Amino acid sequence: MSLESITTSIDDAVSDFFEPVATKVSEIVFYAVPVGDTDLPLIVAWLVIAGLIFTTWFGLIQVRKFKLAIDVVRGKYDEEGSPGEVNHFQALTAAVSGTVGLGNIAGVAVAVSIGGPGATFWMILCGLLGMATKFVEVTLGVKYREEHEDGTVSGGPMHYLPKGLAERFGSGGAKFGKVLAVLASIMILFFGLFGGNLFQTNQSYSQVASTFGGEDGFMASSAGAILFGLVVAALVGLVLLGGIRSIASVTSKLIPAMAGMYIVACLAVILVNITAVPDAFQGIIKGAFEADGVTGGVIGALIVGFQRAAFSNEAGLGSAPIAHSAVKTKHPASEGLVALLEPFIDTVVICTMTALTIAIADPASWAEARAGEDVGGVTITSDAFETVLPWFPNMLTIAVLLFAFSTILTWGYYGLKAWTYLFGKSQTSEIIFKAIWSLFVVAGSLLSLDTLISLADSALFLLSVFNIIGLYLLAPIVKREMNSFLDFVRRRKDGLPDPEPKTAKALD
Repeated sequence: MSLESITTSIDDAVSDFFEPVATKVSEIVFYAVPVGDTDLPLIVAWLVIAGLIFTTWFGLIQVRKFKLAIDVVRGKYDEEGSPGEVNHFQALTAAVSGTVGLGNIAGVAVAVSIGGPGATFWMILCGLLGMATKFVEVTLGVKYREEHEDGTVSGGPMHYLPKGLAERFGSGGAKFGKVLAVLASIMILFFGLFGGNLFQTNQSYSQVASTFGGEDGFMASSAGAILFGLVVAALVGLVLLGGIRSIASVTSKLIPAMAGMYIVACLAVILVNITAVPDAFQGIIKGAFEADGVTGGVIGALIVGFQRAAFSNEAGLGSAPIAHSAVKTKHPASEGLVALLEPFIDTVVICTMTALTIAIADPASWAEARAGEDVGGVTITSDAFETVLPWFPNMLTIAVLLFAFSTILTWGYYGLKAWTYLFGKSQTSEIIFKAIWSLFVVAGSLLSLDTLISLADSALFLLSVFNIIGLYLLAPIVKREMNSFLDFVRRRKDGLPDPEPKTAKALD
């Protein structure tokens, strides 16, 4: 029996196992109600409503404090001796590396294929609303983080849900928070394995196979898939051994460079087709409110746009607070402000650039996808760049690989924190997790895209249920933290000595 037949058998067996699971889970998580000519998944409304409520509760903080957030990232309000492992910029890039990835390249193409150009408008709106949600969850993540004897830090919903609810509501809140924390940890693991790991490997492998040899090349074979998975798994394992400091060191250099390169390429396509820009924007606005000929009309475009934006920026899921909790600061809200920049970078800037590039270039593969043909999201984006930059598909392959690599790294860290919360923090426990994580990297080059997207989406949105319940209950604490930091900022501007942060001590 050949290696290819063995790997094909493995591929079939894995797909046969996961496809029925994905179908059943998706039916439960994405329960929808009829709205107009289409269906609205209630879980999508859950995320959008949270963004609206937090935007109102904190008075458009994503607009009013945007400049302050930039100043914090630049280190203007740093304090010596602050606990933590990484600086504000490193924490931001580590968290952004978990969101800026294939969702921006492939996911956006899928959105504008299903929902038309109008889906872009709703992606932008969802990204803006998500900025407020991200501020709330990251502030809580830093406030209730756990500092270990070895100097490392653990944070996230598994910590702020039980501690925060105990602080507000006593023993009853602690018990409820513990339940939410366990459920959130399970979902972080689940999404990490399928969305932050398998999906990234699968799409980056597809791009590599397409670029180097196509369907007849070695990389398109099962043996090539296994080889690709093994190489990525080895590289990921090496970086994960260094923890968040190692990950932050890599992502603080990798993400700005790759995001910059990607945006420049988008601008090149846009500038070459500068006369088509007005029509592209008109198509986005018109499609958002008219959506003639698009499946589901306006509501269809809205739903697809919100769903893809949520998948991309992860606001409300409780994942980003895990990375941000390692920041060096005495003021939790300072990092909350830094975090609100994530959805802006990820969705408002990079996702919009991708959508504009596709709409302006209008590649044949996009028309085929809108007509109902099965065309991969990465293929559509790659074809859009190729209309102006014939050599760019090769560069896009590198970008896809590096974005995927950084996402796998960050979600490996997220998954490890969820794993150690559930099964204990020990060397043996961490080794077991890293072995499982590496095996899933290899499996990602074998699984089908549809199965991956379905499972990843389900876990992503289900995680938001447990996390956002806690965010609503803990919002008053976030407001106190925000006021405390703003008081610190005023004193710093007035040249007064820095006071100790006015925060209640987190419960152990």
